[in-house]
Amino acid sequence: MTVKSYAEAINEAHQQLLAVDDRVFVIGQGVDSPWCVGKSTLGLIDKFGTKRVIDTPISEAVVTGAAVGAAMTGMHPIVFHPRMDFMYLAMDQIINHCAHWYYMFGGKVNVPVTIRGIINRGNAQAAQHSQSPFAMYVHIPGLKVVCPASPYDAKGLLIAAVRDDNPVLYFDDRWLYKTKEEVPDEIYEVPLGKGKICKKGSDVTIVAVSYLVQEAIKATESLEEEGIFAEIIDPRTLKPLDIKIIVKSLKKTGKLVIAVPDWPCCSFSEHIVSMILKTDYNLLKSPVQHVNFPDSAIPASTALEKAFFPNHNDITEAVIKLCLNCKL
Repeated sequence: MTVKSYAEAINEAHQQLLAVDDRVFVIGQGVDSPWCVGKSTLGLIDKFGTKRVIDTPISEAVVTGAAVGAAMTGMHPIVFHPRMDFMYLAMDQIINHCAHWYYMFGGKVNVPVTIRGIINRGNAQAAQHSQSPFAMYVHIPGLKVVCPASPYDAKGLLIAAVRDDNPVLYFDDRWLYKTKEEVPDEIYEVPLGKGKICKKGSDVTIVAVSYLVQEAIKATESLEEEGIFAEIIDPRTLKPLDIKIIVKSLKKTGKLVIAVPDWPCCSFSEHIVSMILKTDYNLLKSPVQHVNFPDSAIPASTALEKAFFPNHNDITEAVIKLCLNCKL
């Protein structure tokens, strides 16, 4: 075990996958640029060469299509998008093609492609460079969607994604890149479709995604001063969703706050609530509190960004509001 940052854990996962499996290659724009990738793929070209780590021109649809085609022939590509926003340009390849080929070929053709998109909020990047539309991909049958919130999960989920037999979308968040924890040095997998309890509690359940997992952990410090003990759940895999771990927690707490960095309408947050109600309508003792983006475009102004992106204060406020309502 070695203490590694989130970005270093992703980099190590790439190195180990490339070293042990000749079918793995990396393709995308800016794979050797710190501006694009932070430290997450730096040094891979020097170690594995330009045939295994391919830096491409800006052409999201073509690059994604090439990776999907290679996957259909038995390769295990990691196609890289330095801004999740511009995956929109590859929507046809992702949704019309790679998501459906396994079904349309009657289960005879696998598509083991990992599509990695970086979420890069903040720093006045405005509406076209700061988005994280998780729910758009969760909506599509044939796609798995993962969103690691810790260095340990960042490494293990990427390895599991690349080894999966069909498409996995892997979304990592640059706001987490400096987060550190102990990570095994050897290669390992975090199973897809399995959530985890980040912190145990008895009063309220907080389901958080991406950087808001770390913000939820911060929120528990001030909540415990108020005598409120929250249980924090990180789904890790958005699809398939581990609804059982959430339901088990709600049987104990009966109260739910969902913190997901996306817009509220037709969001992943709403999907969680729908799944809970389908499982047991009587689990919730009070209305669910949501912590999301405002329903507006993402601003460029630094001051407005601070108001736009939710943090631990917003989670704390939502929990206290929920607990007060329950006492009324």
